[in-house]
Amino acid sequence: DEGGVEVTRYDKIHLFDVDVPDAQESYQESSVYCPGNNVVVIDSPVGKLGLAVCYDMRFPELFRQQVAQGMQVLLIPAAFTRTTGRAHWHALLRARAIENLCYVAAAAQTGVHAGGRETYGHSIIYNAWGDVLGELAEEEGVVLAELDLTQQQQLRTQFPALKNRRL
Repeated sequence: DEGGVEVTRYDKIHLFDVDVPDAQESYQESSVYCPGNNVVVIDSPVGKLGLAVCYDMRFPELFRQQVAQGMQVLLIPAAFTRTTGRAHWHALLRARAIENLCYVAAAAQTGVHAGGRETYGHSIIYNAWGDVLGELAEEEGVVLAELDLTQQQQLRTQFPALKNRRL
């Protein structure tokens, strides 16, 4: 909260247990971590925030549950590998923004890390129409954007894809 007190906790639900295609990279997060079980949406001064981490972004059903809980903004910090980032980072984040008619703010690690692991970077903010509001490629810094939740609600009303779902 504004006083620095932890008001909620999100534990990553989907662990990255993957042999990355076309790269000599293998990850087994489940050998070190246990997955979380709770879908988290919190109230904040800037709206209802949905929380997710990195590999979670590949599982759209998580975000449908968050939308059902009123999510307006998805926050998703990540350390995507350079290989998977080049292939999927922008496409997945933009899809999450468009399909859920929500803002997506993704903070991303970049650079070369211990053991030679490379992360893609590209911290970015999308609006509910899938437009980029701000991005940092591979440099350190801060990405800022103005969020207009009234405009987002108008879009959700005018383009009622969330209400038109049948499954």
